[in-house]
Amino acid sequence: MKIIHHPSGLGVVHPRISLAIGVFDGVHLGHQHIIRQTLALARQHSALSVVVTFDRHPNSVVAPDRVPPLLYSRDQKIRSLEGLGPDVLWEIHFDRAFSLLSGDEFIREMVQSLGNIQSICVGADFVFGHKRSGNLALLSQLGLLHGFQVHGLDAVSLDGHTISSTRIRELVRNGDFAGASHMLGRPYSLAGRVVMGDQLGRQLGFPTANLDAVDRAIPPAGVYAGTTHFQGQTYAVAMNIGTRPTLQHSQPRLCVEAHLLDFQGQLYGEELEIQIRAKLREEKKFQSMQALKQQIGLDIAAVRTLAKEVQDGFLSP
Repeated sequence: MKIIHHPSGLGVVHPRISLAIGVFDGVHLGHQHIIRQTLALARQHSALSVVVTFDRHPNSVVAPDRVPPLLYSRDQKIRSLEGLGPDVLWEIHFDRAFSLLSGDEFIREMVQSLGNIQSICVGADFVFGHKRSGNLALLSQLGLLHGFQVHGLDAVSLDGHTISSTRIRELVRNGDFAGASHMLGRPYSLAGRVVMGDQLGRQLGFPTANLDAVDRAIPPAGVYAGTTHFQGQTYAVAMNIGTRPTLQHSQPRLCVEAHLLDFQGQLYGEELEIQIRAKLREEKKFQSMQALKQQIGLDIAAVRTLAKEVQDGFLSP
């Protein structure tokens, strides 16, 4: 999959192009349905399949007070889209100037930039352009004008529930990882770039990777067992999500910390994607740092035991 940030990145003019357009946070089963339909149309018409998305959630520009917590990091989203097999991912830089384009202007500029658009696939409730001025009806009108087919695909349902990023966020916040995984079409995982922490874990003898997940949908506070893949290896992970009440900070903040069992090396600046396998316990306040250290040792032992007991499934790639 080629990643471009401007149509000129395509390099050559293609006779036909099939597009899928959306935010695609989580790349869930509904999103996959849209993208697979795009790929099928591209094969049918010998066209280039292009997924169009944005480098940030549009609300971060147009409604900063209503930005939803994201299911996926940018890199995680790109990996998931790539796994579906489109030819090109066009990641549009969503800034103030772009947000002021009307729905009509957005599509007209896309037609002028890309050339012969054969088809556009979107969700049936797709809205676009300044003040959400564009919808499926407008897109269909523009399709008649510019000669492209429009496919507005209905939402996908699972077990009587409509699949949506909003619904999956709710499941994650409630700790229902099985439900989230079913709607995602893949095991739920939490990803973030490793940033510098206060080195407390290292001082206690259990170095942790502090994940930057401030804009992410976060599971309930607690200690979890999980796995991660890094540089071709799979590691069992003990992960703590919470405010670390034992430290008694005057302004506690939510932290996501991961200890990779038997890992030796440097992680700063790397993105870790951790698949949560089980919740071990609730987060709690301990009477002393020594008591906290002892409990961390027990948590890591529990992760190791779980990994050993179910190794075929627990540590499978």
